[in-house]
Amino acid sequence: MYDIFLLANEENNKQIIDETLKKFKNLKKVVKKIEIKCFLSNENDILDSYLEFHAGAGGTESQDWAEMLRRMYMKWASNKGYNIEIISEHRGDEAGIKSSIIKISGDYIYGLLKSESGIHRLVRISPFDSGARRHTSFASVWVYPVINEDIDIEISEKDLRIDTYRSSGAGGQHVNTTDSAVRITHIPSKIVVQCQNERSQHKNKETCMKMLKARLYEFELQKREKESENIENSKSDIGWGHQIRSYVLHPYRMVKDSRTNYESSNPDKVLDGDIDNFLENSLYQLNA
Repeated sequence: MYDIFLLANEENNKQIIDETLKKFKNLKKVVKKIEIKCFLSNENDILDSYLEFHAGAGGTESQDWAEMLRRMYMKWASNKGYNIEIISEHRGDEAGIKSSIIKISGDYIYGLLKSESGIHRLVRISPFDSGARRHTSFASVWVYPVINEDIDIEISEKDLRIDTYRSSGAGGQHVNTTDSAVRITHIPSKIVVQCQNERSQHKNKETCMKMLKARLYEFELQKREKESENIENSKSDIGWGHQIRSYVLHPYRMVKDSRTNYESSNPDKVLDGDIDNFLENSLYQLNA
């Protein structure tokens, strides 16, 4: 193909040059996909993933930002043809979400998204501020794998506190009419999971137990890698000094990852789900 390109260039054959360049471009995409797959070699990388969102301090501002982040990942997944399921949602008082958990299903989802765990920072002119002042908001994203059913995780009933409550937000005809939503707290690890998307309390509890097993499995993996202490410390403060990525909409426009230094000058595109370059650069760094 390269020889054809050189020959066409010598003869100034624009049609052949354009066709050859197009083939080069497509070949580059194929090679890049193969390269990314080579990086996704850990045993859990192929699994589906839960994404957990929490608004930081700041009320409506941070709650709106948490929902914007959730939309970004859902758009990314939708554009790729992956399946998305909202497991739970705690709406903000005025706008946005206080917290939410979604599940994304597809090949290598956890491997692609595992580096997205951390604090995300937004700088913008607030749409909720009548004085049109600039605000900085924080929200957290925590990513963990949906573990296989054959992985045995022992959970003692005495270590669990199970609460039921009425659903809020999207959830069908039973919203705010029955205590079908379930929240489970694993007392030793202080891990909390909740589900409200099913109509029956039994099914919500079943989903909660699956999420709890996934969280405990991921927690043990992190402990093994001596990372859990740093992650738990960063979870304790959704604010300054902990962000992994900044999304600036004012006074300039840029998205920058503080770990890889990769940046984009088109935040609208990024917030609309175009995050592949950020994911790829994180993978390169993890495998450097």
